[in-house]
Amino acid sequence: MRGRPPTRLLERTLRDDHGFDLVVGVDEVGRGAWAGPLAVGAAIVPLDRRVNGVRDSKLLSERDRERLFDRVAGWCVSWGVGFASETECDELGMSAAQKLAATRAIDQLGVEPDAAVVDGRWDFVSPRVGHVERKVRADATCLPVAAASILAKVSRDRVMRSLAENYPHWSFDTNKGYPCPVHKAALGGYGPSVIHRRSWVFMDNYVPWTGVRRLPGRDDQPTLFDIGSGEPVRQLVGQPAHELVHGGWVGEAVAG
Repeated sequence: MRGRPPTRLLERTLRDDHGFDLVVGVDEVGRGAWAGPLAVGAAIVPLDRRVNGVRDSKLLSERDRERLFDRVAGWCVSWGVGFASETECDELGMSAAQKLAATRAIDQLGVEPDAAVVDGRWDFVSPRVGHVERKVRADATCLPVAAASILAKVSRDRVMRSLAENYPHWSFDTNKGYPCPVHKAALGGYGPSVIHRRSWVFMDNYVPWTGVRRLPGRDDQPTLFDIGSGEPVRQLVGQPAHELVHGGWVGEAVAG
């Protein structure tokens, strides 16, 4: 575990200086993956308590994220994870798919946030939430966004591990759909699975099969540059993966 803990400074500023009482942190996971769904987490955290160890999910090991998941989910006032499937990523383009997944996540909260904090320079939440604060590295510095990042990352990882049982050749249980040497070799040997994002540029570069062509995609699809570069709620047990990736999980906990 590395890095300084995220703070509540931005959240308090929005509440005390601007009158936004209910602030939701929002973060995406899986935008750069070649296979599987895109996930967006949304988390509203209590004002008077915090969970030790919360960090940007990228700074935590998979074991630490799994260990924290139940605690973060039970600590949140409300939380949700929305998904956009690989088909939606292809057909809508990544920008629209991310906005769709964000809407699905926020719809699951059961309350209407007054403001949202998103990681990065792009507002992918409006108009679902009236006021959106954009902050680079918010997942590392803003506590609600860090919580959302853990919930989204663990939820998506569990989906990919479940999908790996049906598509073992591509090692989704370990690479989670992201590019790596094993994943690229599997694409060359077996071609794409049905959960690959077939409009992406990797189809032209790592799939030598002439009978499997790249699908026409939207203008915002990744380029070659991208190629280089509590208790769990509604767990995977007994749930078909195709149902999960089109919807999401919702979690709620009452602050005590």
